[in-house]
Amino acid sequence: MADYINIYGQDILAVASDPANPTLGQIWYNTTSNTLKGQGFSVASWSTGGNLSTARSYIAGCGIQTAALGFGGYTTPPATNRSETEEYNGSAWTAGGSLNTARGGLGGAGTQTAGLAFGGNPLTGATEEYNGSTWTTSPGSLGTARYILGGTGTQTAALAFGGNPGNLANTEEYDGSTWTSGGNLNTARGYNPGGAGIQTAALAFGGNDPAPGLLSATEEYDGSVWTVGGSLNTARAYLAGCGTQTEALAFGGGTPASTGATELYNGTSWTSSPASMATARNRFGGAGTQTLALGFGGNPITAATEEWTGAAPTTVTITAS
Repeated sequence: MADYINIYGQDILAVASDPANPTLGQIWYNTTSNTLKGQGFSVASWSTGGNLSTARSYIAGCGIQTAALGFGGYTTPPATNRSETEEYNGSAWTAGGSLNTARGGLGGAGTQTAGLAFGGNPLTGATEEYNGSTWTTSPGSLGTARYILGGTGTQTAALAFGGNPGNLANTEEYDGSTWTSGGNLNTARGYNPGGAGIQTAALAFGGNDPAPGLLSATEEYDGSVWTVGGSLNTARAYLAGCGTQTEALAFGGGTPASTGATELYNGTSWTSSPASMATARNRFGGAGTQTLALGFGGNPITAATEEWTGAAPTTVTITAS
């Protein structure tokens, strides 16, 4: 026999303040604001953020959406490698300390107050550390000088992989002063493969290799060995990535035409989001997490910044319309 709740449903609670931890689908009446509310799920979206002070492509990034760092890059005309650094506070970019070595197509890792820059064009292995105001050149350079490479991790435990010239497969690990060799990628790749995670749990995805061309292949790193993961739905190079090995975000890139396509990784497979970047771009900087990310600069050369907000539980006010 059916019980009372199955026949008539549950009462809607009348409360003076919203529940601290409502469950998805829960509904209540707030007697203070005199509104009917419920716990729903927000829609993922990209929104416009504050423009970079210096429009550029081949810029590197690190940090989180409300405390990000953008550094280096390339402008034209005239063709110029940049040393400027900019800091983002969640709404606007302000000037930070300049790199000692101006360069584009470099790798980035770390946070806004503990950032790391490595590699780049003109071809270099130079590494620099940022303390929130000043870049200091590290005595440790990459063993293999490279540009348009992949990077992830922290200032004292970073990872550099792939890159050009020659579509590299080798990986290097940074310990805060020295780079040492790590395990090779299964698929060599250059042209800015995306990266996410930490040195002992990293993700590499996309990029380009002359033989197969644009790549969708994803690989997972455990601190010593790369293994094959789920493939991107959209093969592309010159993309940005952020997040962790089990909660990553891939966005933008070249297919070869610029795209704003966004995908989410759950540790096994990629899912395409219906929300794309408003400005399709490649050769740009990225930072953040799977739920709160940042994309800035890029090619065609732009200063445009976009903020990603992933789908998440949220409290909504229920109206008659």
